[in-house]
This record gives sequence, C-alpha cells and structure tokens, in this order.
Amino acid sequence: MSLTNAKIGFIGAGAMAEALAGGLVGAGIAAGQIQVADVDAARCEALRDRLGVVPAADNAAIAAACDIVVLAVKPNVVAEVLRGLGGADAAGLARPLWISIAAGTPLARLTRNLPGDARVVRAMPNTPALVGAGATAFCGNAAATPADRAAARALFECVGFAWEAPEEALLDPVTGLSGSGPAYLFAFLEALAGAGERVGLPKAVAEQLAAQTVYGAAKLARDSADSPARLREKVSSPGGTTLAGLAALAEAGFDTAVEAAVAAATARAAELGRD
Repeated sequence: MSLTNAKIGFIGAGAMAEALAGGLVGAGIAAGQIQVADVDAARCEALRDRLGVVPAADNAAIAAACDIVVLAVKPNVVAEVLRGLGGADAAGLARPLWISIAAGTPLARLTRNLPGDARVVRAMPNTPALVGAGATAFCGNAAATPADRAAARALFECVGFAWEAPEEALLDPVTGLSGSGPAYLFAFLEALAGAGERVGLPKAVAEQLAAQTVYGAAKLARDSADSPARLREKVSSPGGTTLAGLAALAEAGFDTAVEAAVAAATARAAELGRD
C-alpha cells in the first residue's frame, strides 16, 4: 500500500492528528485524500481551513471510505469508538489498515473490537511530531503485512523518525523513553534556565540560551557520527568548567534520576496496558 494513492482517515482531530495530517500534506499527499472526524465538528473545520483536509460526516464514514484509518482518540474511549462502528460483526472493518496512536492500548485490546482478520498497527509517537521532529515506534499484529507496516512507517516518517519494534512489549520502554521523554527535557529546560537566572542572567535570556543549547546539543548528537559519550568527552577539558558542572550533576544523582524516570514511566505504561 502506497500513501500516494491511499485514502487516509483520522478518527479524532486533536493535536497529534493535526501534526500527522500536516506532515502528510507537507510530504506531498493530496489534502483531498485525507479525511477527519471528531466529536467536535469545529476541530474538523479548523483542519479543513488550515490544511485543506476533508471533514467526514462521522467515524463510520471514515471507516467506510478510507484505506488507512488512524485512531487518534484518547485511550479511554478507543473501545467505545470501535464498538460504535459495529465491532467484530462488521466485516467491512477488516478492509482498511488500522493505525492506533492511543497510548497504553495494546493490540489485543484494539483487535477485540475489530474483525479477527483486521490489520492493526499500534504506534507510540511523541509530541515533537507537532514540529516535524517526532520519534515514533510501531508494531503490527500478525495480520499486518509488510506493505501495511511500510505504510505505517512512511506515515510517521512524515513527522520525524520511525522505528519498527520487533515485538509489542518494547513499546512500553519506548513510552518511558521517547513518549514521556519530552517532558523530562522540558523539566530540564526549566531547571537549566532557572539556574542561569539564579547565577545572574536575565530570565528571558536564560530561557533562550537554555532552549537553544538543548536544541543544538540534540541536533549535534543526532547528526554526528560520535556517540553522546564521545561528544561529552570532547567538551570536557581537564580542570575546566564543564567537568566541574558534570561532577556536580553526578554528585546529585543525575543518571540515577533519569533512569528512575524512564523506569517509572515504562512501568506505568505496562500497567495501563493491563488495565
């Protein structure tokens, strides 16, 4: 299945749906091939005005007309939305490829309300997709074909980096690392800018320097052939300022705190999947 000639529908028109639809349009997919449905009709109209996509009458219209259906609703309403389409008794629901971005919603829960032969891909994108710099991991069920998984990859690559997990269980650690990771970085940014302000910088300058520093360091790490460890070594001159700062971070338990954050978020993702 190629995205170029596929009809793509979004059930749910929130921020992530807008990011993905915008990424598709930016990648050259005709806006007229993309449909959106949402309980808030104003959201669909807003996406039509901004991106040129087509508001659908309802969720059922999306499922009936589209080759790819992206479930972009809150996890707590996924089952209700799918049951509203007719559930396992609606044989027509086996026709489209289903892609879910509902956090903590395992494939087994998704397929419970779809026909047994439905092709389903579960994905975990993150919020930097909103600016085309997302990180997404995805995994298909047994019915999803290589072409289905390639279509899912192509969709998420429109808004950043995409990785196919060899097993669904890895999506919980992905949630703990990249799904929740932006919030860790925002917390670090707050702390970094606040620390700059406390040593004498004006607040606005400290915030701008902190954001640009994190952005530049992340871009360097992504684009460089060197590992993060090697990049750290390159800026850590013996007896210099950077080593003094790194020593303070180590003494405060920086690595342990980051590890605890990822582990806690991973554990919570696994709990949500079992609920």
